[in-house]
This record gives sequence, C-alpha cells and structure tokens, in this order.
Amino acid sequence: MLFKKNEAKAPKEIRKATLGESLFSLAFLVLCLSFGIMVFKADPHIPMFIGSFGAVFIAYRLGYKWSDIENFMIKGITKVVSSLIILIVIGILIGVWLDAGVVPSMIYYGLKILKPSIFYLATVVICSITSVSTGSSWGTVGTMGVALMGIALGLGMSLPVTAGAIVSGAYFGDKMSPLSDTTNLAPAMAGCDVISCIRFMILPTSISYGITLVIFFILGLGQHGRAADMSQITAISDSLAKSFNITPFHFLPVIIVLVAVAMKVPAIPGITLGIISGAIIGIITQDGCSLQTLLSCGYGGYVSETGFETLDKLLTTGGLSNMMYSCSMAIIAMIFGGIMEETGQLQAVADLLTRKIRKPAGLVAATMGSSVVANVIMADQYISLIVPGRMFAGKYKDMKVHPICLANAIASSGAVTSVLVPWNTCGLYVSSILGMSVMSFLPYAFFNYLTPLVVLVLAYMKVTVTDEDGIRLINKGKVDNKEVTA
Repeated sequence: MLFKKNEAKAPKEIRKATLGESLFSLAFLVLCLSFGIMVFKADPHIPMFIGSFGAVFIAYRLGYKWSDIENFMIKGITKVVSSLIILIVIGILIGVWLDAGVVPSMIYYGLKILKPSIFYLATVVICSITSVSTGSSWGTVGTMGVALMGIALGLGMSLPVTAGAIVSGAYFGDKMSPLSDTTNLAPAMAGCDVISCIRFMILPTSISYGITLVIFFILGLGQHGRAADMSQITAISDSLAKSFNITPFHFLPVIIVLVAVAMKVPAIPGITLGIISGAIIGIITQDGCSLQTLLSCGYGGYVSETGFETLDKLLTTGGLSNMMYSCSMAIIAMIFGGIMEETGQLQAVADLLTRKIRKPAGLVAATMGSSVVANVIMADQYISLIVPGRMFAGKYKDMKVHPICLANAIASSGAVTSVLVPWNTCGLYVSSILGMSVMSFLPYAFFNYLTPLVVLVLAYMKVTVTDEDGIRLINKGKVDNKEVTA
C-alpha cells in the first residue's frame, strides 16, 4: 500500500508547572510591563497582553492545547464579570450625579470647611470628600490637589506636607468609595462582593484615617501662614453656584446609597437606586437637566463647560464609556491570571511564598508584602491587586480564611502604596501633577503607609469586632455565614 493508515497519537500528558516555569511567566510579564510603562510610557494594557504570552508558552510546555488555554482565559474573565457590571453601573451613576448636581453639591459644601488655621486637616477632608464622591484619586489630585497646592503657596504652608495631605485624602476615597475601580477590583480578585468588602474595611481604615487627621491637625497648629489667598477656592465655589442649583437636598441620593449599603442591598441594585434618585432630583432642581442629557451623560460622561479650567477638569468625567479603561485592564489581566491559575503556575509561586506560614496573620502579611512588591516591580496599581489576589486565593481557601480578608489585604496595600513608588504609574502621575518628587511628599502621606500597618497590627493582635448582626469582622467568626480569620 502506498499510504498507511495513520496511527492515532496518544494525547500528550499534562504535567504540573515547576517553580522555575512559573517564575519565568511572572518574569516575562514584569519585563514587558517594565519596558512598556517605564521605558515607552505606555498604558499597561498592551504590555500586559504581550506579557500573557509567557504564560501561554509555559502552558504549551505543560501539555495543554490551545482550546484548553482559551478556556482558561474565558474562565479567568468570567471571575470578574460581576465587577465589570458594577464598574459600568458606577460609570453611569457618576455621569448622572454630575448632570444632576449631586457631586457638585458635595464638593461645594466640602470647600466651605477650608480655614487657614486648619489648612492641612481641611485639605485631607476636602480631598476625601471629592475622592469618595467621584471614586477617582487621580481626578482629585489633578483638580482639587492643584488648587490646594496653590493656596498652600499663598498661605506660606509647607508644600510637601500639603502634598501628603492631598495624597492621603485622595487615596482614602480611592480605597473606600463604592465608585472606585480599585475598590471593586479587589473583591473581584478575592471572590467576594464589594459591599461586604467595604464594610469589612471600615475598622482598619477608620483607625488609620483618624490617626492621619490627628497628625495633620497637630502639624497645622505649628504653622503661621500669611493672609490666605483663597481666590482659587472662591472661584471654584462661585463657578459651582453659577452652574448648578446647590442645595443640601442633593445629598439624598448619597444617603440612599449609604442606607442600601447598611441594609446589605446588593451592589448593582443599590447603585441603581442612587442613579434613579439622582436623576429625579436633577430633573426637578437643575435647569439644564433632562432625560436626554441624563442618558447622554450616563453613557459618555458629563462635560463641564463653566469656563473655569480647574473646575471643568474635575467635573468632566463619568459615564459608561469612561469605565472601559478599567474594564479592559481587568479583562486583559484576567487573561493572564486565568492561564496562570488554571495551569497551576500561580499555585507554585504561592506555595513558595507561604511554605512556612501556619497562621492567618502570616498569610495576610505575605499577601500585603506581595502587593507592595508588585507595585515596585510591575509599576501599576491594577497589577498589584490582580496578581497577588489570584495568587493567594487558593491558599486562603485551603486555610479556611474568608476571601474578604484577601480583598482587605490587597486593597490595604496594593491600592494605597502605589503612589509611594516613584516609577509606578500612580507615583509618576501624582509627582508630575503636583510638581514635586514622590520622595518629597512620601514622609507625609500618612494614610498610605499607616493603613497597611494597621491591618497587620489588627491581624496579629486578633482584635475582634462585632457588628449589629453579630458578624465578627476581624478574628474568627462569620461573614455571610462563612468563616473569617484575619
């Protein structure tokens, strides 16, 4: 016979990833991100996508077919779908709240607390209010931060201390606002819901924030500035008052969302209630607000045209389309994360890092340390949440530690320390906007390094706190009827 019947080939045996292979995938990702972000000044998306092919290469070496790898990608993306929906809804909410005058009213009343005698303290509070109401630390730094730096110069206040106060307030909102992408990304990586995560983070964040406020109050007592140049703040307040009908009534949608959180309403319907109530109030109170403008702002975001540049930069944001940056980053990162997790590569690295860990507190410390290291070597805030989050998820399950503790650990380290790394995207952005090196304001960014320290102390002290339902939020107990230890 000229042709012999092809014998069926035995399927290639699939084996476990070695530590060396796993480290190769991570090293290739780090190399791609480093060149992309620090050398070519690119956004992390494409470097992250290219870096994923290191994990693909190792997956082939382990015996997996492309169909398997593709399924791993899809499985990884599936894990963040609920958070992507929340981010989309949040984008809609921000656009609607801006058009309805809700966010402008919060900023307007926040500016009223600014007094020269408590300038540092007021700076933290103002930036906190702005960041919580917009969910954006970068937006807060680039708008209110710039204005407050100018006022500090006029008052004769210390610019490094002012910058530290701005960063502390901005990243408080970035960590605790239900509108923040990182606040939603952390629980998505850990495998829990955002509302429970925020509730869990209240205790450690309140402690670090309270200490931060006390420190800045004391620092302010030692300042004897010149007569205050309040022209920028006055201009912002006047522009807000001219462009919007400002009333305390606009706080109602915020209260509704907070009540929904307190009543454990799931995130998506809770945020939707905020959208609906904000839209109704906007139509009633704002002259230019209509169903047409609300629909437009909900998709494309609000475009401020007050003529005052600082205010227009602050208020031109929101909308579903503006959330696509964060959503696409999460999708691409989970392509990498899905392959690494399903092929056992993340488990190999996690086993190395947790080999001698026997207690939950040690696991929390390892997680937070990994997030900080990720900020240093991968130079991006999102990566510092995604990679450690997926790397340690299995270990938390093995040790019967609730995933909410994992979310708290990465949010309390990766999210807040990114700005303290000079070559990280957050550090580069803030230093360029405020015109000051990271090392200049780093000693005064108290909230950003107190928060991980407080979380560690609470973990090792095994402090127990019980809420109104008898849920133990720190030591052994239950959250959503599951064991919690951290």
